[in-house]
Amino acid sequence: MSKYVKGMITRELAQRLAGVEDAALVNVVGLDATASVGLRKELRTKNISLLVVKNSLARRATEGTPLAAAFQGGEGTLALIWGASDFISLAKEVMRLHDAKEYPAFQARGGVMDGERLTAERLKEISTWPSREEQLSILAGQILAPGANLLAAIQGPGGKLASQIKQKSEGDSTEPQPADASPAAENSPEAAGPPEPSSA
Repeated sequence: MSKYVKGMITRELAQRLAGVEDAALVNVVGLDATASVGLRKELRTKNISLLVVKNSLARRATEGTPLAAAFQGGEGTLALIWGASDFISLAKEVMRLHDAKEYPAFQARGGVMDGERLTAERLKEISTWPSREEQLSILAGQILAPGANLLAAIQGPGGKLASQIKQKSEGDSTEPQPADASPAAENSPEAAGPPEPSSA
């Protein structure tokens, strides 16, 4: 490959990777055409890009950028993979594909995060961290939990008090009904009337 062609490829790679700061390195050598097409299609649905690059050219293209650390000391052809909602989600997807039976030749090789070169073992460790969505869910739960506990504390005594007031009001509204005249009342002197005069 001539120096001119290498320069063209290097510039194209630099433009393609402009703005990319975190990425993973994987090996896809050995995947057949069908598996390769299926892999790229699956990654696109998750907003993940994959680019096969020669290490020496990638090293030139990323010189002075956060990605440069990923290609230090590497040789041969690798694939750079980036995207997803955050790097942790990307690492999770890379490790899932690493273990997938559909892509036996797919292997995680490392990557770069925040300018730090990552080994495959470090990438696997990062894949166990909670993703951005999971972190937001945990944070939302921690924020809402005190409010929910306070509401429950307020509603508890309040509910008991309301129940007691209701019972009290129902008890007060129940007035005693007048009793029917008893047999004793019917036989009283007032009920019998004045005595009849006796005959002499």
